[in-house]
Amino acid sequence: MSKPTNKPQSDTTHILDNKSAILFLVLGAFFVCNAIIAEFVGVKIFAFEKTVGIQPLNWNLFGHQGSLSLSAGVLLWPVVFIMTDIINEYYGKRGVKMLSYIGVGMISYAFFMIYGAIHLVPAEFWIGSYIEQDVPNMQTAFAAIFGQGAWIIVASIIAFLVGQVIDAMVFHRLRKLTNNKKVWLRATGSTVISQFIDSFLVLYIAFVLGPPQWPISLFLAVGVVNYTYKFLVAVCLTPLIYAAHHLIDNFLGKDLATAMKRRAIEEV
Repeated sequence: MSKPTNKPQSDTTHILDNKSAILFLVLGAFFVCNAIIAEFVGVKIFAFEKTVGIQPLNWNLFGHQGSLSLSAGVLLWPVVFIMTDIINEYYGKRGVKMLSYIGVGMISYAFFMIYGAIHLVPAEFWIGSYIEQDVPNMQTAFAAIFGQGAWIIVASIIAFLVGQVIDAMVFHRLRKLTNNKKVWLRATGSTVISQFIDSFLVLYIAFVLGPPQWPISLFLAVGVVNYTYKFLVAVCLTPLIYAAHHLIDNFLGKDLATAMKRRAIEEV
């Protein structure tokens, strides 16, 4: 197999010989994979303080208090939004929108297939096959973990799509305002803004409009706690943006990387 080159793809050039196509495939696969995993692991709520070995913070906001109990999905969503910024850097808003739509489609497809699997009649021996691991009914456990409520599914998909669109728009605007300088500003700035929208939108749809019907005070308290975590993680991950740019630029080569970035910023 011939090595990938920086030359523009022609009608006779195999797609796997085109570095920009390979990069888009890898970034897109990682982007969609992370989004789907985040949706399914989000059902687990973990104790942040105990996980990192610190004393409970006992936050008190809007008349509500508690420890930092977060969805496991928060581990991956900052990575998804950073991937959005990297894709935006080289492929512009068009690339981000395409992968966002694909992501929503794949997430919806995954939930559809999972619900189909839940309703398959389980084998009798399988139901009690994990009794020794304190799981008396595998069918019940399987349905409880994967069968997320409709409100949560709809909320997460809407929040994901809205967040992606806003991230792409803010990134593009900051990029133009800084004349393609200050990578940290457009990457971190777009992420913290889009995650603010994402954090509160998903909670509002799922738990205020949805069956739990949280009071606004609880919605605000939980939203602030979740967003604060995401904000801090986004800031901490900023150096990874520069590392990713370095690796990608080396892979593409200076000329191709520069041309792709120029084309991305010139998009309307």
